Amino acid sequence: MHSFLFLAIAVLTLSACSSEWVHPNKPSSEYVTDYNKCQNLALRDPKLQQGSQLMILNATERCMQKEGWRLVEQ
Repeated sequence: MHSFLFLAIAVLTLSACSSEWVHPNKPSSEYVTDYNKCQNLALRDPKLQQGSQLMILNATERCMQKEGWRLVEQ
């Protein structure tokens, strides 16, 4: 679990340099809440429990997009 958190933080840090998540109707302060919700859903998915951390990260990002968040280049 700790290695996944480290990987997620590393990916977010690296992606923050060139892009950011934005939502048309929500302030950026709600990003962490929605991300945590999506990440928890991905971690509970039995199909992903034996998968790689990259698969969990991809599932989390798909969930964020379903929630209305978009990754925008700066």
